[in-house]
Amino acid sequence: MTKKGYWIGNMDVRDAQVYEKYRAANAKPFADFGAKFMVRGGTQQVREGTAHGRTVVIEFPSYADAVACYESPGYQNAKDIRMTVSDGSLIIVEGYDG
Repeated sequence: MTKKGYWIGNMDVRDAQVYEKYRAANAKPFADFGAKFMVRGGTQQVREGTAHGRTVVIEFPSYADAVACYESPGYQNAKDIRMTVSDGSLIIVEGYDG
């Protein structure tokens, strides 16, 4: 069985209007690679360490799909928009099938 892939993003967004342009631009690559939002912002508590203000978890059908989406020209164009207005981290991780 293929293990799912996940993006875990933790960002501070400095300009919500420009970030909306990023969200519009990422819609097609996310649809193309079967992305499903598991967490999209929402209330969070930092109990250990440090974190940025917004956390997103996106599930993909496979780890390969998660990597391919990130590397796709469509997502790279969207990322160029996001990078102008946000700081943080994005991790791609293989799911656990246990």
